[in-house]
Amino acid sequence: MTIDNSSSTTTRLLTLLNVSATKAGKRKRTYEESKPGEKLNKKRVVRIAEASDQNVDAVEAPATDAGKLSAADEEVDVEEDDSAAADPYEKHFGLSPYALTDRSREAADQRVWTTRRAKRGKLSSVVEFTLGEAETASTTQDSKHRIFAKLKEPLESRQAKLPREVVEIQNDLLDVLSSYKDLYVTRSIPDTQASFREAVTLHALNHITKKRRRILKNNERIAHATKAGTPPPEDVQDQGFTRPSVLILLPFRSFALRWMSALTAHTPSSHYQIENNSRFQSEYGLPPGAEDKLANAEPGTYPRDHVEMFKGNVDDSFRLGVKITKKSVKLFADFYACDLIIASPLGLRMSIEKEKNADFLSSIEVLVVDQMDALTMQNWEHVQFVFNHLNQMPKESHDVDFSRIKPWYLDGHSAYLRQSILLSAYETPETRAVFNHSLKNVAGRIRTERRWSPIDVPEGIDQNFVQFDCSNPKDEPDKRFQFFTTQVLPAVLKSAVQSANTVVFVPSSLDFIRVQNHFRKNVGTSFTVLSEYSSNQDISRARQAFFSGKKAFLLVSERFHFFRRYKLRGIRNLVFYGPPDHAQFYTEFLSYPFLDDGVDASDVTCRVLYSKYDWLRLERIAGTDGASQLIKRDV
Repeated sequence: MTIDNSSSTTTRLLTLLNVSATKAGKRKRTYEESKPGEKLNKKRVVRIAEASDQNVDAVEAPATDAGKLSAADEEVDVEEDDSAAADPYEKHFGLSPYALTDRSREAADQRVWTTRRAKRGKLSSVVEFTLGEAETASTTQDSKHRIFAKLKEPLESRQAKLPREVVEIQNDLLDVLSSYKDLYVTRSIPDTQASFREAVTLHALNHITKKRRRILKNNERIAHATKAGTPPPEDVQDQGFTRPSVLILLPFRSFALRWMSALTAHTPSSHYQIENNSRFQSEYGLPPGAEDKLANAEPGTYPRDHVEMFKGNVDDSFRLGVKITKKSVKLFADFYACDLIIASPLGLRMSIEKEKNADFLSSIEVLVVDQMDALTMQNWEHVQFVFNHLNQMPKESHDVDFSRIKPWYLDGHSAYLRQSILLSAYETPETRAVFNHSLKNVAGRIRTERRWSPIDVPEGIDQNFVQFDCSNPKDEPDKRFQFFTTQVLPAVLKSAVQSANTVVFVPSSLDFIRVQNHFRKNVGTSFTVLSEYSSNQDISRARQAFFSGKKAFLLVSERFHFFRRYKLRGIRNLVFYGPPDHAQFYTEFLSYPFLDDGVDASDVTCRVLYSKYDWLRLERIAGTDGASQLIKRDV
């Protein structure tokens, strides 16, 4: 028997309520214990709960015990609060989000998006996605960002010293983010990444602050009603199931350092206390005495993008909870007591599988995935695993007050309001699939786009792009392998020149294993391999054997080149099993033959196997116009 989604959500919610009722005696959050304020228009002293299983506590007198927040930490500055009618946060995440309707949810599920191309300031050309009736003035004409003045002061002081173009990029980005639409940046380059991090972290900090202030103001209203002996207000639903509302996914610990540096740039030490910062610097930086060879190398020794990606601590298993109050940023906070989680997909998956639940991801409202291109070079299943566990109904109540949970959380609709911010140096089918299938934000989506120019390659090399027919993307791996083993490889082996000093570059790890097995079982020629699993000794032995001519073929995986970036000598013939994801790798391999003396361009051959499903990769190599001609060649 098939159970529809709404019935399933109701069943899970009822189960959660029943479990919560059995633990009623353990509830720690009771509004009756709150101490009421005298007036609602004055600054009040309230505090965020310290317990790991609470979102926000009731109003209390200023705490003086060790370990508790001071009164100044949670002062509510009422004068700074935006009006609910105009505040993008209240419009999108309030009790009745303007874009969340039955029709918009159905359209998001069925991916019935209306698209149009537009210009977004320094973000340049974008494709905007809206959901039919949601395409109104309120969604297509975004207002300027509304950041709390005190939060934006540090950024504005830094912007005064920055080039005008950088300032405009940051402000345009903040305008888009403040609309709470999904944003997919498909061209994140090293020159702009720091500016993007500053803007995104300011948006995240502003979101957390608005959420906290709304809760504290409602605490105050409840306390006032309790003192007056009147019924409590009914419109105080201001929370999710759990406290964490922002998640940032990153590939390496070094990027966690950069993102925390960007975040704390908005919380200067003159106004905020950064707790556990020494421990953070120790665990996320390099060990004492370790030398960063990439960062300290002479300029030009390694490609710049490689240095920016791999300098610092490149451990890919980590998770960090960050709790933010008015005057403090606490690192290494418990997940259920923090506001922001910074983690790698692997680290988060290990935590979820160890605890056997992902309740701390049930109320994520802003998701940031940075360096998606690097994540595709790791295990992409970890990314998919995290996405599948976002905004699910929790298994436990975690002592939440259900009367304070927003209705659309109880209805299981939080995924339709989550804002996702995806940042990548380039697009891949995996990243585009996430954008197309995993994002359901009813406020809309924005994807940047650009026209690519052909990549520079050494002059005189004859590049032969070989197309194979394929009408179904599911059959593409088999069709590619069949064409390579029956057409391309036999032709190479028949040539006395091309059957030696030949590199076969394979982008996909699964295809690499398949090609390697074919060479081992069916090809009667010598070969060696370089993969991401090769040890330093294996790499040295393989490079020497190929350069000396002892091995005629060298199989290279794209992940190997991504992580190692070795220059390879002895190449005369190149066979690309598919276009590389990273266009610069194509240029680098075409330049490697000239590392040897006396090599002329006419001595080098290059074949690139492709199908119409390689469009994204072809476009970065041959240019937008060139890729169009290649795809239409046999049409």
